[in-house]
Amino acid sequence: MEVSASFWIGFNVFVLLMLALDLGVFNRKAHVVSVKEALTWSGVWISLALMFNGLIYYWFGEAKAIEFLTGYLIEKSLSVDNIFVFVLVFGYFGIPAIYQHKILFWGILGALVMRVIFIFAGVALIEKFHWTIYIFGAFLIYTGYKMFTEKGTQIDPENNPVIKFARRVMPVTNQLHGDKFFVKVDGKRFATPLFLVLILIETTDLIFAVDSIPAILAITQDQFIVYTSNVFAILGLRSLYFALAHVVDRFVYLSYGLAIILVFVGSKMLLIDVFKIPTFISLLVIAIVLIFSIVLSFVKTRRDNRINGQGM
Repeated sequence: MEVSASFWIGFNVFVLLMLALDLGVFNRKAHVVSVKEALTWSGVWISLALMFNGLIYYWFGEAKAIEFLTGYLIEKSLSVDNIFVFVLVFGYFGIPAIYQHKILFWGILGALVMRVIFIFAGVALIEKFHWTIYIFGAFLIYTGYKMFTEKGTQIDPENNPVIKFARRVMPVTNQLHGDKFFVKVDGKRFATPLFLVLILIETTDLIFAVDSIPAILAITQDQFIVYTSNVFAILGLRSLYFALAHVVDRFVYLSYGLAIILVFVGSKMLLIDVFKIPTFISLLVIAIVLIFSIVLSFVKTRRDNRINGQGM
């Protein structure tokens, strides 16, 4: 699908405008984001994504609209893994809630840049070397298998090679200095723990992008669709974190659902030259798996809470 430069420019202007409004108007002062505020912003981002999906339908037709919605749903569901990491990292470093919004803003801004590079590189690679689609497919199946068999999200910040490198190349303070990433102490510039957290969030998102970008490329190699669906999902990630951080431990079966989705889209890639699974079927499968894994998670945790409550 050929997309004129005006569409690309218009969409990126919209993204920059929303980011400017976010940091410059609505969140100029550091504050603790309430669940109500987070749910409101999550609703705003999801509504904007669905409205844009309607524009895709109007401009490019039903097939492209389904591709966008499927890609958005995949990225949105896989981003829950990011939320698990955010919770673990903020807890490990003892980052107060009032500073978390700023870290996530800059972290997600960096994630957008990395995703753009991954998307265009991935599409170009598949277009030039079609056989690489089989490598992506096999990798997704392997990742899904690992996600299905491994228990929980593991993270060890102190032994993270990127954090170790950062500590070697720059002095780091042992305490926070408000919401500052860098401070001067006795005329010497120091990084703060907030900057280490930002680095860790960026590197873990890079790892997650290795899973999520190939998963969307299994649905479509249309650069505009892949890019816009990914951007909308990432833009809503910060508010999704604040909305779900307190209940994220209740999604006990979600990782299994995500594993099934990765295996499915990986298989779709491997079969692409033999049998092309319709995008509508992909959307249906992904939606059903997500709904079932979330419902089963809440049923299990509610039952466990009831049993534990009765046993007390």
